[in-house]
Amino acid sequence: MILGIDTGGTFTDFVLYKDGGLIIHKVLSSPESPELAILQGISELGLNEYVARGEVKIVHGSTVATNAALEGKGVRTAYITNRGFKDVLFIGRQARKELYNLQPGSKKHPLSPDLCFETGGRLSATGETIEPLSDDDLQTLKQQIEMAQPEAVAINLLFSFLDEHFETQIENSIPDSIFCSRSSIVLPEYKEFERGTATWLNAWLGPLMQNYLQKLSQALCPSSLSIMQSSGGTLSADQAGKHAVRLLLSGPAGGLTAAQQLGRISKRSKIITLDMGGTSTDVSLIEGSIKLTNEGQIGDYPVAVPMVDMHTIGAGGGSIAYIDEGGLLRVGPESAGANPGPACYGRGGKAVTVSDAHLILGRLRPDSFLGGTLTLDRQAAVKAIEPIARSLGLSNEKTASGIINLANEHMARALKHISIEQGHDPSRFCLYCFGGAGGLHVCALATALNIREAVIPRNGGVLSAYGMLVAPAERQLVRTLQADLATLPSQTINAALDSLFQQGKQELIEEGISPELITTTARLDLRYKGQSFTLQIPWQDDSNQAMSCFHQNHEQRYGHRLNKSIELVNIHASVQAKGYPITQDKSTKKSRNLNHARSAITTHTRLFGTDIPVPVINRELLGPGNIILGPALITETISTTWLEPGWQLEVDKTLNLDLKKCE
Repeated sequence: MILGIDTGGTFTDFVLYKDGGLIIHKVLSSPESPELAILQGISELGLNEYVARGEVKIVHGSTVATNAALEGKGVRTAYITNRGFKDVLFIGRQARKELYNLQPGSKKHPLSPDLCFETGGRLSATGETIEPLSDDDLQTLKQQIEMAQPEAVAINLLFSFLDEHFETQIENSIPDSIFCSRSSIVLPEYKEFERGTATWLNAWLGPLMQNYLQKLSQALCPSSLSIMQSSGGTLSADQAGKHAVRLLLSGPAGGLTAAQQLGRISKRSKIITLDMGGTSTDVSLIEGSIKLTNEGQIGDYPVAVPMVDMHTIGAGGGSIAYIDEGGLLRVGPESAGANPGPACYGRGGKAVTVSDAHLILGRLRPDSFLGGTLTLDRQAAVKAIEPIARSLGLSNEKTASGIINLANEHMARALKHISIEQGHDPSRFCLYCFGGAGGLHVCALATALNIREAVIPRNGGVLSAYGMLVAPAERQLVRTLQADLATLPSQTINAALDSLFQQGKQELIEEGISPELITTTARLDLRYKGQSFTLQIPWQDDSNQAMSCFHQNHEQRYGHRLNKSIELVNIHASVQAKGYPITQDKSTKKSRNLNHARSAITTHTRLFGTDIPVPVINRELLGPGNIILGPALITETISTTWLEPGWQLEVDKTLNLDLKKCE
C-alpha cells in the first residue's frame, strides 16, 4: 500500500493506493502539530495495524518549513562568512518593494547581527587562496559559537563552490549537537547573497524540520516515509531533515507532478495548472515537462535551489473579505485557516470568506460538504457578511458575488503572470483546475484568459496528495561552471555533469533504489554576455543546439534576440528513479449518453444570477460519455464544480471532467 499525504493550511489530504484502487480522505489540519492530523487520517482510514507492520509506504508533502519561514519562526542561527562580508544578507540586492515610497518601513531580518561571525579562508574568483583559514581563526570561531549557543550554524564563504575545503574545515570544528549547513553542499553556485540566503534558510529551518520528521517517522515506524521536494521528486525522510530549504514548495509540487502525468495520458502537452485550496492558490505552466527555476521566492527570501516554477497568491476558499480604510471591498491575502475557519464551518469564525460567499449564492450545498461529514452553517455565513453588505449598501447576494469576482480577479492576474507576461498565449493551453475550491472558479477563470478547454481531474480535490504517489525519487544538483559556451569543450561540461550524476545516483542507491531504474538529464543556465539573468536550456551534448535553443527561448520570453556571445553560468543534473506505475484506471462503468446522465441529478436549486432552476449532479453517479450543459452544480466528496452557462462538460474514460466553451 502507498499513501500520499498533503498537509495544507486548512485541510490535510490523503490518497491511498490499495489493491489496484484509490481511496481518498480529508481531515482538518492541525497547524500547531501537523502530525496529529496525519495520525488522525491514518486512523480513520483504518491503516494503524498496517502501518505498525511496515506494510505502508508513505509519501508526505509538508508545510512545516514553509510556515516557519513565512511566520519567521526558525531557530537561533549563527552565520559564518569571510571578513568584511557579514552584512551581505542584510544588504541583499538593494531592491525596494515600494519603489516610490520615500520613507519605506524597515523589516527586521530574523538573523541577528550579533550572530554573524567573520573569519579567514577567502578564495579569489578563480579559486586561489587570498587569505588562509588559520588555527587561530578556527579557535576564535569555536569560542564565539560556544558563547552564542546557537541551535544551527550556516557557513557561506566566498567562491566556496570552486573549492569547499575551507568550509569543510569550519564544519568539522562545529560541535555535533549543532545543526550545520554549508553553502558548498546547499547551493554550490555563484551569487553570494542568494547562496548565503539559501544556506541560512537551510540552517534556520533545518532543526525544526528534522525534529518534526523524526517524530513523524517514529510514529509511523516501521513503515517507510519519503518527503516531496520543491522540485517535484521525493527523498527519504532522514535526508529531508538535512535539506529543509528544498522542501519549501513540498505540497504544491505534488499537484504539478500529477497534472503532468494526467496530461501525458490524455496527450496534452500544454497545460496551465490552478491549485486552489483553503488558504492559497498556486498557478504554473507546463509545456511538455514541469519547468524548474532557481529564482524562486518564499516571503521576502530568494530561494535559489531548484524548485517548480510556480506563482502563489493568498487567495483560497478561506480568504477573508473586508472593507479597507478607503471603504472598498478587499479579499485576502489573510485566511481564516483551519481554526476557526470560515464562518460557515460553525467553529467560531466571524469573518466572511470566499467559501461563505459561495454558500450564500447557493453554489456550496450545506449537507454535501466533505461528503456530508461537515454541515455548513448558512446563517453563520449570512451573519458574517451582513456588516460588509450594509457598509457597501448592497444585498448579501450582490456582496457575495463581489467577493467571488475579486477573488477571480486575483487568480486571473496570477494566471496572466505565468503565461502572457512570459510570452505564452493562454488560449493555446488547457486549464487543469484542482484543489478543494478550484472547481467553483474554473469557468470564470478560463473565460477571463480566453481559454476554451479545461479539466477537473478525478479526485481533483486531493490531486497534490495523488501526485505524491506517482512522484519519482529524485535529486536536483547544480554547480557553477562559468565560461563562453562557444569555446568551452563539450567534454568539460560532460565531465562536470558526470560528477553530479554520480553523486545523485549514489544517494538514490542508498535509499534502496536499483541502479537500472535511475535515469539522468541535464540542463544549462545560459545568458547573453553582460546579462544578469539566465534561461534554462536542455543539454544534449551539442553546444550549437543549446545556443540555438537559447536564442529561441530568449525571443519568446523577451521578444528579441541579440547578436552576442552566449555564456554558460550553471550546470544542472537531474537524477531520478521511475515513480510507481499508478494511474487513475479507466472506469468500469458503462458509457452513458446524455439522457442517462439525468439519473445523476439529485435535486434542482435556485442560484443567484440564474433564471432557471439549476440541476445538482452527483459526480459519483456519472460515467464515461456523459454530457452536461451548464448551468449545473457537480458535487463530490471533496469538492464542487460550478459549470457556468455557455459551458459543456463531458466525462472521459478515466472519469475526469472535460469542460469546453460552447460555440
